[in-house]
Amino acid sequence: MTERTEKVALFAASFDPLTNGHLDLIHRAQRAFDQVVVAVAENVDKRGGTFDLEDRLAMLREALAGEKNIRVETFSELTVDFAEKIGATAIIRGLRAMSDFEYEFEMALMNRHLKPSIEILFMMTSLEHLYVSSSRLKELARFGADVTEFVPPGVAKRLQEKLGDG
Repeated sequence: MTERTEKVALFAASFDPLTNGHLDLIHRAQRAFDQVVVAVAENVDKRGGTFDLEDRLAMLREALAGEKNIRVETFSELTVDFAEKIGATAIIRGLRAMSDFEYEFEMALMNRHLKPSIEILFMMTSLEHLYVSSSRLKELARFGADVTEFVPPGVAKRLQEKLGDG
């Protein structure tokens, strides 16, 4: 009998904030892998984001509470280095539009060069989330628009408290 190795996927992002589109990708990855590590990246390019690291972790843990085979972590190194460290065989990347593809394709090629043993898997966003982005949601919240259909309830509340008119 051969020993079965657990298949681990990494889904890393800034999650500033977490959206239903992120959750959709996490749940779809969950069906394909034994374990999905959802990791909040301390992205150097996005310092000074809307939510601090602890808030982003809290939103993820709240939204994913009770989910089997999902764990939430944080990291500050290269994504492929973190993936290797946690034993991930794949990194999941979500795509909404051609502009996402161009950026992600270039990044995937570099990651493939750095760690050829780790697959980069692109997942197309579901149609209902195609036009939703964290920056768009923050803009809507600043103007007092209702964002509850785009984010988990706890995130909508935090967005309103942080950015809304009051």
